Amino acid sequence: MTMKKTIVITPSDSVGVALVPLKKGETAEGVTLTEDIEKGHKFALKPIKTGDKIIKYGEVIGRATADITAGEHIHSHNMTTCLDGTLEYSYSRKDIAPAAGVKPLTVNVYERKNGEVGIRNELWVIPTVGCVNAQARAIVDAFRRKHGELPGIDGCFTFTHPYGCSQIGEDHERTKRLLQRMVKHPNAGGVLVLGLGCENNRMDVFRETLGEYDESRTGFLIAQDVPDEIAEGVNLLEKLYENAKNDKRVEKDISCLKVGLKCGGSDGLSGITANPLVGRFSDYMAAAGGTTVLTEVPEMFGAEQLLMDRAKDEQTFDKIVELINGFKTYYRKHDQPVYENPSPGNKAGGITTLEDKSLGCTQKSGTQAVCDVLFDGDTLTAHGLNLLNGPGNDMVAVTNLACAGCHLVLFTTGRGTPFGGFVPTIKISTNSDLAARKPNWIDFDAGTIVAGDSFDSKLGELIKLVAEVASGRQTVNERYNSRDIALFKTGVTL
Repeated sequence: MTMKKTIVITPSDSVGVALVPLKKGETAEGVTLTEDIEKGHKFALKPIKTGDKIIKYGEVIGRATADITAGEHIHSHNMTTCLDGTLEYSYSRKDIAPAAGVKPLTVNVYERKNGEVGIRNELWVIPTVGCVNAQARAIVDAFRRKHGELPGIDGCFTFTHPYGCSQIGEDHERTKRLLQRMVKHPNAGGVLVLGLGCENNRMDVFRETLGEYDESRTGFLIAQDVPDEIAEGVNLLEKLYENAKNDKRVEKDISCLKVGLKCGGSDGLSGITANPLVGRFSDYMAAAGGTTVLTEVPEMFGAEQLLMDRAKDEQTFDKIVELINGFKTYYRKHDQPVYENPSPGNKAGGITTLEDKSLGCTQKSGTQAVCDVLFDGDTLTAHGLNLLNGPGNDMVAVTNLACAGCHLVLFTTGRGTPFGGFVPTIKISTNSDLAARKPNWIDFDAGTIVAGDSFDSKLGELIKLVAEVASGRQTVNERYNSRDIALFKTGVTL
């Protein structure tokens, strides 16, 4: 394979991107570089005047704040966003060719009593309030010490958080709702809900508003009501374990999977390797009759019209507009700039503006129609590509995706991160350096696309990995027990 050194993503682009570090004086894409260019960073393909729009991915990613010569480095020192204020949108549906038929793989999953499937059979302890986090951990530790290997299930875990009390209004309702979604998630073969007894997130209300649930797989414990909550918690886990340990995997079509799409710690290669690869996976799932979910609303700003043009109908278009404008209103409510998004790590990796980041981020959505939009309280019902309300924060976004019903999450990263959610989180590196340096963080290397691997071959590898993970193969975050949740908060704390 021949390593490419640069790329021009579309013929209309005014910038090239360095795929490897480049030196001043080198010739790249027909121009002589006037300075060193770091991997993932942009350089001008032609002279650009102050105020001119700068094009990447065939779209505007910003405007020049100074005259730029051909071969010059383009970044935050000479470029800024073109985004400003609230935009008006119009419905103009793009004709989308149906995804080509595929021969779906099969996966081995757990079939739950209500007909849903899970890809893990775990026991979970879920606190209703942060006051009992230590007790939740103690219950799990005591149960593990008693049983050792825990044959018949995929492990016993707790997911702690600081909320559940001193919250009011929407924050209180959201905390309750997200925890309820966790309780009923099909990746759990049994769940113990642990409360304190005096919190706002009262156990009686939590239970009454939980909806239908499998009573043989769900236990409830109020710590203030028993002499020894650790011993009682272990006793309740024993009952759940007895019911869960005999569950067996059954063969299903891969279309049964619901897969979240997320990126974090992005770099200049994210929109060139890993994100477009995940987009091809999303298209594959659409063709197979499966489900994918894209979130990170602030990282749609600047690329939202491209998603709106793919709305399956006008009603879905209206929901996308509500999704985008609603999040902009949230920013303004807190007197924060709507378009100040790329993190220091993003900028170090070559991403300059929010348009630059968003156009790369939304590559994960592929090319197929947007079938539905989910807001707070919604769960997945539509097959195909869905959009989900929520911020870009990694832990919050992955928690939201899993609570909406995703069995696992594909997480692309150029800078690297060790974290994982409460569902398996497949980390996909945008560059091979990261995959080589951090094998304890990364599950899949998409950076070999730069070295000449085809998207088709890498897609086949990724589909195979997803099927294996769904069938029981552990992800890196599972092997290193990196499992966390973060609940989105927008209001005051008492």
